Amino acid sequence: MSTQPRLVEVRQKVLKHNDLLARNLRDRFRAAGVYVVSLVSSPGSGKTALLEKTLTLLQPKLRVAALVGDLATDNDALRLAQSGAPVRQIQTGTVCHLDAEMVAKALDGWQLQNLDVLFIENVGNLVCPSSYDLGENLRVVLMSVTEGEDKPLKYPTIFNTADLAIITKTDLAAAVEFDRDAALRNIESVRPGLNVIEVASKTNAGIDDWLDLLVSAASQHLG
Repeated sequence: MSTQPRLVEVRQKVLKHNDLLARNLRDRFRAAGVYVVSLVSSPGSGKTALLEKTLTLLQPKLRVAALVGDLATDNDALRLAQSGAPVRQIQTGTVCHLDAEMVAKALDGWQLQNLDVLFIENVGNLVCPSSYDLGENLRVVLMSVTEGEDKPLKYPTIFNTADLAIITKTDLAAAVEFDRDAALRNIESVRPGLNVIEVASKTNAGIDDWLDLLVSAASQHLG
């Protein structure tokens, strides 16, 4: 007897439960006046490097903090804490994504009203996170030039659920023969009209565009 119908039913219940918790989170964030940005990507895309630079450079303008998801270690959280921003690690064990319940538990004791922007760095994965709402205002998907131009075609769902795409490590584009035009076409074919920012954390290329977007979005959110 096939177990597929049962698996589908269980998955639907899990996602429904997560959606309810995410709705509560979104209400909580709204009440506190905090703008929430989630970052999703495959491992090695430069997500943590970009977030470290973002936390460091935004602090003179905005009150920022971060939640960091990882399977086992707290290496990323320790690295990000060097920015001086409040950082908490969420260790997911064998789970390949963050969910709303994990985020809610990690926020215990935090005074959200003292924050302007909260970043949530998801576990490095381009499949599982696409199905889980975390109550965020902005979902950002990252892809590096070292991963190839066809990432959007291989993982269309995560690009379809994103509000912004960031191409990272652009300083390495020539060395890896990255075809920028092909990458942009692939993003457009999967998610027409999706805004794209190109950055290099090491050289600061494109960082101002990214920061300006965040400051503007947070300012509008705060009213």
